[in-house]
Amino acid sequence: MNHIRSLALLGAATLTAGGLTALATGTAQAADVNVARNGGFESGLADWSCTAGSGAVVSSPVHAGAAALRATPSGQDNAQCSQTVTVKPNSTYTLSEQVQGSYVYLGVTGTGTQDTSTWTPGSGGGWQQLSTTFTTGANTTKVTVWTHGWYGQPAYVVDDFSVFGPDGGGGTDPGPSVPGAPAGTAVSGQSANGLTLSWNAVGGATGYYVYQDGVRVKTVTGSPAPITGLASATSYSFQVSAYNAAGEGPKSAAVTGTTTGGGNPDPNPSVPRHALTGYWQNFNNGATVQRISDVPSQYDIIAVSFADATATPGAITFNLDSAGLGGYTVAQFKADVAARKAAGKSVVLSIGGERGTISVNDSASANNLANSAYALMQEYGFSGIDIDLENGLNPTYMTQALRSLSAKAGPSLVLTMAPQTIDMQSTAGGYFKTALNVKDILTVVNMQYYNSGSMNGCDGKVYAQGSVDFLTALACIQLEGGLDPSQVGIGVPASPSGAGSGYVSPTVVNNALDCLARGTNCGSFKPSRTYPGLRGAMTWSTNWDAKAGGAWSNAVGPKVHSLP
Repeated sequence: MNHIRSLALLGAATLTAGGLTALATGTAQAADVNVARNGGFESGLADWSCTAGSGAVVSSPVHAGAAALRATPSGQDNAQCSQTVTVKPNSTYTLSEQVQGSYVYLGVTGTGTQDTSTWTPGSGGGWQQLSTTFTTGANTTKVTVWTHGWYGQPAYVVDDFSVFGPDGGGGTDPGPSVPGAPAGTAVSGQSANGLTLSWNAVGGATGYYVYQDGVRVKTVTGSPAPITGLASATSYSFQVSAYNAAGEGPKSAAVTGTTTGGGNPDPNPSVPRHALTGYWQNFNNGATVQRISDVPSQYDIIAVSFADATATPGAITFNLDSAGLGGYTVAQFKADVAARKAAGKSVVLSIGGERGTISVNDSASANNLANSAYALMQEYGFSGIDIDLENGLNPTYMTQALRSLSAKAGPSLVLTMAPQTIDMQSTAGGYFKTALNVKDILTVVNMQYYNSGSMNGCDGKVYAQGSVDFLTALACIQLEGGLDPSQVGIGVPASPSGAGSGYVSPTVVNNALDCLARGTNCGSFKPSRTYPGLRGAMTWSTNWDAKAGGAWSNAVGPKVHSLP
């Protein structure tokens, strides 16, 4: 493994440079074609050669279409699969593939200039795109493109292999010429979770590839093509290409379609389409001491911090800090909660926090949490609960607890979460799994974009906290990982005193909201589509906001409520 680690250090710059070049130049210009043959492996291993018989075509997993390549390194063989393609001299090509597996390489030889390659060091939990570019020499008409794994590593899977660039013509690609770009691409049949894409037929085509936001998602024999499983109130970009035995032709002009709805699912319509969440402190730590009645009207969800653990595993209680809050009585607290609810606000009880010690690790503790939380909702008038467990959670039993609580509380339950950034880096994490498990009853996930180190964005690049890019690129992971836009909010400190690190000005928060919902005011990262159904933003805390004169809520509140 020491050798592999040294390769990782050497290859990182290649991967980064290749990725940046691909983003800068685009996948392909309008006149470019895919000169690779059988890149989707629908024709088995035709046009491909794999060392030591290491390659095989499989029907699962596949990125698109009906087949993919699976190759298995063995002994001193790295399971390289390659083909020779015809290219045009003095031309630039983009080499790309979708992969699953560890230490998967993609490259080209025989360019006549500088052979290039890139690789991925980890499996990433799903499909990843590898991409790099190369330029041919003055006399180069053929190159060999290849992909392989690494010695001692498990099998890897490849799909959607492409080499986009000028058509080399003739050469080793006999048969009909590649078809032209489809015209007349249009979107119709909008619904909350689907769109219908249509286009004009292309002469000589035997089928069509449908691309959604640059990723191939369908292989069809003709128009129209239904696109399902989409998020509501979200814009998507589509292109279509035609293919035949000669290969894939150029993509059509991009067309944009937007699904209907104001957020799907929206289990609690009493919460505004765009909502501002603020944590209210049931203690005095130097921030302004408040009563619930003091919380500004900009806040739509008020999370009371925090519930207390009991001696019964999983069970919680609530103890109002009357002395620390200047004599605030339980009766006054309950009356203030009722008044806020009458004004259309939601007041939830937050479970956890930095020092939270509540564990739900079996069915008994799951039932204890549900029963005790529901009892507190009835006693104090809480609209629901907030999960702010910062020491991890068990997705199986937390899901059980939340579903049990939902069954008791009914559709009026407001369920929010405030995970740390590390908890939402992958759908394989416990927090992310839980959120997806309860998606049909989940109101919003307000991830904490603070007290965090650098984190990966959805584009695979690393971002440091404190910037628009950090907010947008990490929100993109949740938005593309299965949560509805209505279930995603941006959580930040209300002032520098509110967290150890990660404070950003309200202007940065507002720019991030614009970037995600409208595609404007982005930093270097810009999402591939917009999310107009984005729920909003959250802050720790209403008390620190008050200490700073309400600067955060007065700036971010109007921005949230004016989102499309």
